[in-house]
Amino acid sequence: MLQPLCQSWIGAECPFAVRRLLLTVNSTCTACHGFTSVMSEQDIDAVVGLRWNDNISVVTITLITYDYILLLEKEIKYVWKRPWTPMSCLYLVVRYLGLVLALLWGCWGGLLYMPESACYNLAVFMEWGYSAYSCIAEGILIWRLYAIYNCSKLLLRVLLGLLFPVVVVTIAADVFLYSRPEVFSVQEIITANAKYCTFFFKEGPLPVTYMSIPMVCYDILLVILAAAKFVKHLKERKKINVRPNRYIFIIVRLHTLCFVLNLINQIFLVLIWAGISIPMMNISELINDTVPYILVPRLTISIWDTHAYSECVYVSKMFEDCGCLASPLALEEYEMSSGIGSESRMGSSFL
Repeated sequence: MLQPLCQSWIGAECPFAVRRLLLTVNSTCTACHGFTSVMSEQDIDAVVGLRWNDNISVVTITLITYDYILLLEKEIKYVWKRPWTPMSCLYLVVRYLGLVLALLWGCWGGLLYMPESACYNLAVFMEWGYSAYSCIAEGILIWRLYAIYNCSKLLLRVLLGLLFPVVVVTIAADVFLYSRPEVFSVQEIITANAKYCTFFFKEGPLPVTYMSIPMVCYDILLVILAAAKFVKHLKERKKINVRPNRYIFIIVRLHTLCFVLNLINQIFLVLIWAGISIPMMNISELINDTVPYILVPRLTISIWDTHAYSECVYVSKMFEDCGCLASPLALEEYEMSSGIGSESRMGSSFL
């Protein structure tokens, strides 16, 4: 039964499962001997890489498109049909920059054929775009902290001042790691059975590890500030026997999830530079090319969606103009006089 199976794959694309089959029956199947003589090990690796690239590309495009369709109704409701705020502008940037980058990553490589020069330029653009996306996502986290810290100008200046060197290091990393062909390059693989582009890393994982430390440390700082505010908030609410505010909890959860997400992305990025196997590299790319672009917009819009189903103190105002979170004293007076817990009573134009 193995002979007809092997004969049917002679001169055709060899999927990963058939490659493993060849290793087990090579000594018994004469047709497989002929197959291995036609295709070298390099050819087999190229076909396996192309098959993985195509599968990951299809999954990436499917996930991003499906997520966009699911979130479009809420986006129209909370963004396009209301006056724009700084937060809604940041949301639109991460939403559509992430959408473009994810679709480009899905088409890059072998799903759509591109010449080597175009592949290299597009890869550099996408790496720079991911860095810009990460910095804008940090801006969203800063704006949330600014809101829950009662619009502290001092905190905002300090966080923006600390973000500046992080941005500088990120730009330096893109210049050093991705904008120099002697460090990062793209090669067009052409065989009798496959033709696609793949990238090559000519440096070890240490440079990208060192250059990711500032961003990780900055995320740790944001998480600590959010957690400290939440602990203080819990103590204050416990003294007056009022339930914690759900929006502060959501913002703290947002900071924690973004920190974990960024840490995972940095780990996978280091693994990619370490020269791992083709399956592991493609799985790492799938996570890095989809998860950030899906979760950040969803976590951002989740607060608006929660507020839409809550009874706000300022019932006569839209969510974008709601001043509950920016006016904590008025909120406390309302709660103490009405006896209504603050769990469903807080929002802000900064959210």
